[in-house]
Amino acid sequence: MKEFFHMGGYGFYVWLSYGIAAVVLISNIILPVYQRKSMLNKLAKKIKRAEQLK
Repeated sequence: MKEFFHMGGYGFYVWLSYGIAAVVLISNIILPVYQRKSMLNKLAKKIKRAEQLK
């Protein structure tokens, strides 16, 4: 098992690359959701302001 994680001396780089890839993939899922919510809130405020001016 130790040899599997060590990977012939390259384990650190292999696991680091897996970690970086996981962070990128997760951020590609989470960030658009957050940006969509933010955009919808801004649009709702803009519409509310426009209706108050009428």
